[in-house]
Amino acid sequence: QVQLVESGGGLVQAGDSLRLSCAVSGRTFSSYTMGWFRQAPGKEREFVAAISRSASNSYYADSVKGRFTISRDNAKNTVYLQMNSLKPEDTAVYYCAADRHYAIVTPITSERYDYWGQGTQVTVSS
Repeated sequence: QVQLVESGGGLVQAGDSLRLSCAVSGRTFSSYTMGWFRQAPGKEREFVAAISRSASNSYYADSVKGRFTISRDNAKNTVYLQMNSLKPEDTAVYYCAADRHYAIVTPITSERYDYWGQGTQVTVSS
């Protein structure tokens, strides 16, 4: 059973930074394409960023491009989301996800991901 555990969320002010972490259990982390999604109250879950198995490729939603950076450490079984210049509209529960089948970072649909974490709340005040 693969488990994903997010951490690093919190309450910050607009313009601040946060770094989310997602620790993945098991010995096959390097074989997963990893993604971050978020869901704001009353809205559908949306794609944020994805990173390939070797970290050679990444992909971002337009809304976070230039502000967020996804990275991974395969030795630590962890994927990160560095979030800078946070805005109130970034407020959401953030989820990490693992895809064991596809090596490329697109498509960005949530259905391709096999495993999900429980989420971590990020709240950005204005």
